[in-house]
Amino acid sequence: MNKNKTAAFVCAVIISALVFSGCKGNDNSSGGNSEPTSSYSQAEEYTAKNQLSNPNSNVKTQKIYDYICDNYGTNIISCQQESTWMGSPDYEMNYIEETTGKIPAMRGLDFMNNDFDGVVSRAKEWDEKGGLVTICWHTGVKSSGYQDSLDDDPDFEKLLTEGTDEYNTLMKSWDKAAKSLQELQEAGVTVFWRPFHEFNGNQYGSWFWWGKGGSDNFVKLWRLMYDKFTNEYGLNNLIWVLGYTDSIMDGWYPGDEYCDIIGSDTYDGTTNVKTWQQLTEIADKPMAFHECGNIPSVEQFEKDGAMWSWFMIWHTDVLTENNADNLKEVYNSDKVITLDELPEF
Repeated sequence: MNKNKTAAFVCAVIISALVFSGCKGNDNSSGGNSEPTSSYSQAEEYTAKNQLSNPNSNVKTQKIYDYICDNYGTNIISCQQESTWMGSPDYEMNYIEETTGKIPAMRGLDFMNNDFDGVVSRAKEWDEKGGLVTICWHTGVKSSGYQDSLDDDPDFEKLLTEGTDEYNTLMKSWDKAAKSLQELQEAGVTVFWRPFHEFNGNQYGSWFWWGKGGSDNFVKLWRLMYDKFTNEYGLNNLIWVLGYTDSIMDGWYPGDEYCDIIGSDTYDGTTNVKTWQQLTEIADKPMAFHECGNIPSVEQFEKDGAMWSWFMIWHTDVLTENNADNLKEVYNSDKVITLDELPEF
C-alpha cells in the first residue's frame, strides 16, 4: 500500500479515442453499451482478439484478457484487497456484501509472510465462485514480509548477476512464488500478477527495495522475473500488471513485450485522473486503478474520463472509512461489474 497519502493536484483531462487504443479490436470507442460484454464465454475453441505479452497464454487467460479489453473504457470491474488477520480472510468481502448487497468481481491477495498455501487455497475458492484473482507480493529479497520489502537495500549489480550468492538467494525466493502460481495454473486459475508494485515510490527513491536501484535496475529485475516465470516455469496463466504510484516518471517501463496492463494508484480520494493521460503516453495497454482508498462516485469517474479497467480498494480501515452510501451506489451502478455479472470463462 502507498504509505504516502498526501493529496496531489487534480487536472481535468478529457480522454477521447486513446481510452480504447490499448486493446486491439475494441469497438467501444463510441461509449455505447454499458452492459458488461460476455458473448464469447462459452466457446470451446477460441481465437483471441487481443494479444497478451505471452503468446502461449492459455485459453482461459486469453478470454479474460479479451473481457478486460471489451469492457475497458465503458465499465469498471470492482476489486477488493483482502486481509487475513481480522478474524476471517473474508472480512472485507463480507463487509462489502453487508454494505452494498454485492460482492467484488475480483479479489486481491498477497503472498506476504510466505502465505503461499493460503493464497493458493483462497484463490482457487474465489475462482470456483466465478471471480477474478489478482496477486501482489510484499517481500524482501530473502524473507517474505512487509517490513522486509521496505528495509532491504540490495547491491543490484550482485543481485542481477547470475551465480552470485545474492542472485541465488533471490531465485530461491522467486521459486516459491512461481511454484504456487504453477499450482494455480494446474487448477485452471488465471492470475492478474502484480509484482514489484509502487516501484517508483517517493519519486527520488523507493519505499520498496525493488525500486531502490533506480529505473534501469528495475527494468532488468522485471524482465528477469518475466523470463523466469514465463520461459522456465511455463506460467501461461498470468496477466502481467505493472503498477506505478501516482507519480509517473520516465524510464521505468520494461517494454510492451513484458506486461499486459499498466496502472497507477493513489489514496487522495480522486479518480486518479492526473496520471491517466501520462499512462496513455507510456504504453498502448488497458489501465487499472490498482489501489485506492476512498472511492469516488461513478459519475466522477465518467466526468473525468477515467474509466479504469478496475479499481481496488485497500483492506481493513481503508475500506471501512469509505462512505457507506457512496460505496453502495458504486457497487450497484450499471457501470461497475460485480461478481454476479461476470461471465463463465
